[in-house]
Formats: sequence, C-alpha cells, structure tokens
Amino acid sequence: MAEGYPQEQRDAVYQVIAERRDVRQGFRPDPVPAEVLGRVLAAAHQAPSVGFSQPWDFIVITDRARRERIAALASRHRDAFAADLPGARARAFDRLKIESILDTPVNVVVSCDRTRGGRHTLGRATQPRTADFSSVLAVANLWLAARAEGLGVGWVSFFDERELAAELGLPAHVEVIAYLCVGYVGEFAPEPELATAGWARRRPLSWAVHAEEFGRRGMPGEESVDPLADVLAAIAPPDAEAMAAARERQDRMTKPRGSLGALEDVSVRLAGLAGCCPPPLPEPACVAVFAADHGVHAQGVTPWPQEVTAQMVANFLAGGAVVNAFAAQAGAEVTVVDVGVAADLEPVPGLLPRKIARGTADFTAGPAMTRDQAMQALVTGLEVARDLVAAGNRCLVTGDMGIANTTASAALICAFTGADPADATGRGTGIDAATYAKKIDVVCRGLDRHKPDPADPVGVLAAFGGFEHAALAGFILGAAALRVPVILDGVIAGAAALAAVALAPDAAAACFAGHRSAEPGHAVTLSYLGLRPLVDLGLRLGEGTGAVLALPLVQSAARALRDVATFDSAGVADKH
Repeated sequence: MAEGYPQEQRDAVYQVIAERRDVRQGFRPDPVPAEVLGRVLAAAHQAPSVGFSQPWDFIVITDRARRERIAALASRHRDAFAADLPGARARAFDRLKIESILDTPVNVVVSCDRTRGGRHTLGRATQPRTADFSSVLAVANLWLAARAEGLGVGWVSFFDERELAAELGLPAHVEVIAYLCVGYVGEFAPEPELATAGWARRRPLSWAVHAEEFGRRGMPGEESVDPLADVLAAIAPPDAEAMAAARERQDRMTKPRGSLGALEDVSVRLAGLAGCCPPPLPEPACVAVFAADHGVHAQGVTPWPQEVTAQMVANFLAGGAVVNAFAAQAGAEVTVVDVGVAADLEPVPGLLPRKIARGTADFTAGPAMTRDQAMQALVTGLEVARDLVAAGNRCLVTGDMGIANTTASAALICAFTGADPADATGRGTGIDAATYAKKIDVVCRGLDRHKPDPADPVGVLAAFGGFEHAALAGFILGAAALRVPVILDGVIAGAAALAAVALAPDAAAACFAGHRSAEPGHAVTLSYLGLRPLVDLGLRLGEGTGAVLALPLVQSAARALRDVATFDSAGVADKH
C-alpha cells in the first residue's frame, strides 16, 4: 500500500494549494531566472491528460512590443465588458486591476490542440472537451509550481480568442486556453484579490460536496446537510448594540433629530442586520425575477393566456421590460430564475434554469405542489440567494413573473394571516367584476378544500403556492441567514415573506418593504409583518418594479449614516 508523504511534506503540499493566488498587482520588475521558469513549465508538462495526449503547448512571451499589442487587445475587451455592467458593478469593476501584462517580466500562454493523439485517443471520443480540461490541468500545475517558487500568476481572460491566436501565430486548429502573467511579487494576499475587493466570496465547502447524487449535500463521514435547516439555524435576531449605535449616531448627525423620517429607521435596521454601525452600503444589488406558471389558471381567474409568462421571461432577458428599465436607472443587475415556467426556455445569459416542473397543479382540485416540490423550490431560492451574495451582491431584490400568481398569493395571505378572501383578493392584471367574483370564489374553495395550518408553512406553500412563491421564500431566508438586506416587491413577494417568517420569525429583520402594491392583500401582508413601505405609488405591475424604485432609498439611508458629519466633527452647534 502506497504511503502518504511525511507530515512536513504533506503540510507543504496543502500550504501551496491554500496560498495559490490569482495575482494582478504588486509585481516586482525582477526577471524570472530561466532555470526557475523551466522548472515551472516542467511541472505544467507533467499534468495528466486524456489518453496521455498532452494537448498543450506553452508560448513564452517576453518581447515588450508584443505584450503592448496584447495589452491593447485586453484593454479594448475590458472596456466593452465594463460598458455592459450595471452602475454599482461598473464602479466596483473600475476599482479592480484585471491584468498585469506589462507589469510582469514574462507572459505564458497555454494552448490546446484537440487533434493531438489522433482519432482514437482514449477518452476523447465521447467527451471531446477533455482535451481542453487536460490543458487546464497543465495551467493548475503551472500555478502551483509558480507559488512554490515565490512567483505570482495572473490569468487574463479579456480577449477575443481568435484575435489573440492571430497575434501569437497559432494555427486555426489550436486554441488559447489561458494567458498567464508571471513574476515575483512583494507579498501574497491572505485572500483572493476578488474576495478582498468585495467582488465575490467563497462558497462553503459543505454546499459544494454531494453524496452519491447531485443535491444530497454532505461532507465525507458526516451526516447529509439539510440546506434549509442550515439556513434556518443561521438566522439570528438583529444586533441590539449595532442598532443602538445607529440611533445614537442619527441623533448626533448634522440635521434635526428624526428629520429623515423612515430612512432613519431603515439605517438602524441595516446596522442591526449587519451587526455593525455604520453598515456596509447595500450595493451592488441584484433583482432575481422568479418565474413560474400556475395550474389555477384553468379556473379562468385572469384573461391573460398562460403563454405570457414565457413571453415575458424572454422580454426580461432581452432587456425590454419595465423592471429592466428601472434596474438600469438604479444600477442593479437583473437575473431571471425559471423555477416552473410551462415552456422550454432557451439557455441565454441572465437565465438561471432551475425548473422544478412545468407549472403547478390547480389548487382547487388538489395541492398545487407536492411537499417535496415545495421543499425543492425553497432550497432553490436560498441557493440563488447564496450564489448571488457569493458573486458580490450586497443587496437582493425580489421579482416575480407568473400569470395567475395573484390568485395563489391571495390564498397564501389568507392561510397565513386569517384574512377574509374578499379583503385579500385583488384585481391582479385588471380583471372585470365577473372574473373578480370568480377569483374570490376560487380562493374560498381552495381554503375550504385544504384547511391550511399556518403552523406548517411548507404545507401551506404546497397547498396553494407557485414555485416562485416557495423559491422567493427561500430567497428571503437565504438573505436573512447571510445578513444581507432583501427588498420586497409587491403582493407576490409579500405572500412569500409570510411563509419565510413563519419558518424563521427573525427573517423579518432582513426584509424591507419596497412599496405598497395596489393589491389589497399586500396591505394586509405589510400590516401582519409590521413593515413600512418606502414607496406608495399605486403600482401593481410586479416584476420587482416597486422594489427597484426603493433601492436608492435603502442605499441612501445607509450612505447617510456613514457619510453625514456629526455636530462635533463638523463644528456645528447642536440645539440646547
């Protein structure tokens, strides 16, 4: 049986893995000795490859003029990328250094020849991309060896691959896998640069390890992870000391006490959520539009055909909806999550394919979802929240799309609050009196059939909710566990928040009511949750529009608490 390395060597292996960094700044001009670079390239060349085909080549670049031309290529594509970013992301990106082509003494390009090894290379026939993967393993070896030698490596990806290939004289069948900047650095950062800059965070390992099949999370030798239970356990009350400090600072700021009205309360709640005063600015922000269809549509509760859900998803992704316009103004990103659209959606940037089923069942005939489906939707929502926060977002905004989802929302609101269906059911997309009466009757019949128990939030979601309601509830819980504010939109988000708070009462601390919808059930919901809407404009569109309008208000509340001077610091006399 093969023995492991002695402890000292084993520690060194793990140390070099833990301390490997994608370095972009702090390079020294010292040349890299040929023998050192040779050892690093030899390590890269020892990487495993599909069928031992060794599809890589290494192009070593030291010529200044060539590197200047390549840096110009990268700069052009960086600028194009930056132009497409939402406002807060663009500002954050502008602060990042993304390449060191001219700062390092040597650049190394790793290329891939997918034809190497001939027609019958073992393992490539069924998975042609394994040649690319093999070349990435060579990059990994190079990176680790460089760290062991005290060299920093930065990977540059802002290129049109064929433009770069032409500059390097690569044949048409050879592609660029990685462009690497290599040189000695003053010191290695304790964390990846994108993490220290706040651009992104590392995902927990326990969320990335699956036992036997995808979705069954668990570390080796440990019990399987229940993501929902983990998230519920992580949700805690707001920090009382931080809130007291925020109130005290509000009283010392150069303004009359209480003159910022509701924004003062927002800033105090943000401090309590973050556990510090002042709290971090809630930017960048991302709107997650959860989309799904509803079986109760068959009851004739809306004149709109069900196909509109998929059509509106396409509109969101094309940037043509109201939420896109409002988000562009507010500098927020829009992501669409398909959790249950009754149509096949083409994969495009901005769409997260998380479909649980092609719409729910008709809740007047039986449960809208199975309990397992409701749990799956909850976990989907909290995973989306975690992923968006890991990607660097510091504020989450709820959005929704689903024809007939106001009917499901009314049933959920009645189930959780005990409200009368006539008080909680609205006209949705603008229905006539006959359809409105039918909609109330549908809610009544659903409640009578299922006799929901609000002490069983998952059961209530399964009985009436859409996949987007359950996913939004998970989204809210995920934000609360990560102590990131989530701005709620209208009646659909409100119904989801009722489920989230029923599962974890302290989740309410993360919720900020973006606006008061014209839907009557939303006023019932806000009163029940004790949330004060920041905007009241008679909106009833959904999509996340009202919540996005409130985003600058939430951000302004945090900025005021951070940036406004106090009477003492500004030398302004306070009143006696």
